[in-house]
Amino acid sequence: MSTELLTKFLTVLLGYVMPALECFKSIEQRPGRADELRFWCEYWIILVILVIFDEIAGALISKIPMYYELKLAFLVYLWYPKTRGTDIVYETFLRPLVMQYEPNIEARLQYLRANAGDILVFYLKNFTERGYDLFLRALDYVRSQASRGSRTRNFFSFRGDRAERPSFVDDYGVGGDRRDAARHRRPRGGY
Repeated sequence: MSTELLTKFLTVLLGYVMPALECFKSIEQRPGRADELRFWCEYWIILVILVIFDEIAGALISKIPMYYELKLAFLVYLWYPKTRGTDIVYETFLRPLVMQYEPNIEARLQYLRANAGDILVFYLKNFTERGYDLFLRALDYVRSQASRGSRTRNFFSFRGDRAERPSFVDDYGVGGDRRDAARHRRPRGGY
């Protein structure tokens, strides 16, 4: 558990914080370096695709042994100055793939931008109606359980009939009174 936590911390530190700081420095301290800005833009594009992939298939992928360690190594490979893996991954895999599907992606994004308000209203309306119905059903369930009385309430309640209590509580002897219980219990060995 602590190894996984340490790996996630290092992933955030080395995969997000340090590259963000380097990107900030390339914008603010070294203006006019288009190649460096391109490198960091490519890095963030690859990172966003990796995060989306993690969100979609995260439950399945996280079962792979040492997945987080591999992810950490991949992120460091992407930005490390000697490897500059971002250039390789972007130019070899990502750029050709996105260029192939760019018109289709752009058309779908344009449709979403144009209809975002209608889509948002549709989902909010359905969510509020379904959420309200679910809330009312939960209240009905809680109310029905309270009116019937639960086993726990009957077990801890010493009021009412002895027949309502579980059989293991009915351990009193002949008289049925707690004070008489010790006198009327049979010895373990019998008589």
